[in-house]
Amino acid sequence: MQDRKPRQIARELALLSLSQLPVNPKKLTEDQIPKLVLAAVRTLRGEVHDSLENASGELQRSNDRLLTSQTRATDLNTARTMLKEAIGYTQVAINQLAASLDFPELIQLANQDKEVREYAIKIVKTLTTERQFIDEKIAAALVDWQVMRLAQIDRDILRIAVVEMECFDLPSRVAINEAVVLAKRYSGDEGHRFINGVLRKVTEQAEG
Repeated sequence: MQDRKPRQIARELALLSLSQLPVNPKKLTEDQIPKLVLAAVRTLRGEVHDSLENASGELQRSNDRLLTSQTRATDLNTARTMLKEAIGYTQVAINQLAASLDFPELIQLANQDKEVREYAIKIVKTLTTERQFIDEKIAAALVDWQVMRLAQIDRDILRIAVVEMECFDLPSRVAINEAVVLAKRYSGDEGHRFINGVLRKVTEQAEG
């Protein structure tokens, strides 16, 4: 597992925290934001537990299918089909375990690393206070689409990147690369390409 820098972990924690925001984030008080980040860590612990439970279930299905292929298969083709299904269940379990490997690191750093917590809180706080400005930047880069119609995970990744570019003076190249990394971990198959394209338009408009 490749070690990630504190700010990469902080962005991920901020992204998970944004899903915990109330319907009207303007009502969020400053002392509630750290609690929001803590709630995200607790949610993450639950997701790790669920992933491990699901992986265990898939392995059990694989084992059951293997036993069935040995005792009930009436011909070679049926046995092959059952074996292929067992391999499929095992692959799903492996994928679920792989997806869970990075989460303990995130949870540990969120609890122990002050820089991680502070940067995540800074992102969430800035986004809640400057959301209209951030969303206007994103909306200007969208073609025939509205910010609120985007998938929440894509919208929040875009918002984090624009916050870092516009409010924290992070170089656009770095912000875009980090957003793409987040999208590859959390968005759909084409999410990272979409996010890359929108953020490049945001950058072009800022420079133009």
